[in-house]
Amino acid sequence: MSEPKTIASEIEAVAPGVWRWSVEDDRIGYESDAHAIACGNGIVLIDPLRLETAALERLGPAAAICLTAACHQRAAWHYRRQFGVKVYAPVDTRPMAEEPDIRYRAGDVLPGGLQAIHTPGPEAAHYAFLLPQPRGILFCPDLLAHAEGEPLAFVPAAYHENPALTRQSVRNLLALDFAVICFDHGVPLRDAPKAALRALLARDAREADG
Repeated sequence: MSEPKTIASEIEAVAPGVWRWSVEDDRIGYESDAHAIACGNGIVLIDPLRLETAALERLGPAAAICLTAACHQRAAWHYRRQFGVKVYAPVDTRPMAEEPDIRYRAGDVLPGGLQAIHTPGPEAAHYAFLLPQPRGILFCPDLLAHAEGEPLAFVPAAYHENPALTRQSVRNLLALDFAVICFDHGVPLRDAPKAALRALLARDAREADG
């Protein structure tokens, strides 16, 4: 899938050394979000969207690009050419627009200390990233969405290869140690994120029971 046409202009600080920017994504009709984290020699771009050059430069030089899935290639190849950095992507993805430099597996530690967590459902090769800071931060791509002012929700089933497996992946997230969730579609969840996950799963189970 091609990247969105819109270029973001503003950056939000999520936590010390963690940033977010977003665009109204013309390809899917709602918000898409990208993130960056500080590392020893610059920043790591996570599922990057285009950001105005001056805003991106304020974060520091790009050191690596980490993709959670083939569906989030976005501006990865543009920034690889611009900055000459490596792109990390999961093993066993469907064909991508370009070949990543490094393939990772579940449990691998990526640039910036990101831990790769296998979260199948949207795609078989679909991952979340856990940043184990004093307050752990979970980067959760297409399992969940969190629109401004709205409760946490599953990304619509039409975008998932296996919606039942998506639910299991969300249940598995509860075993991780984090205090903030960042999304590829929506605003970060800073207030009791595990309670929000449990509430969503309970609500989903009630709806499934009719």
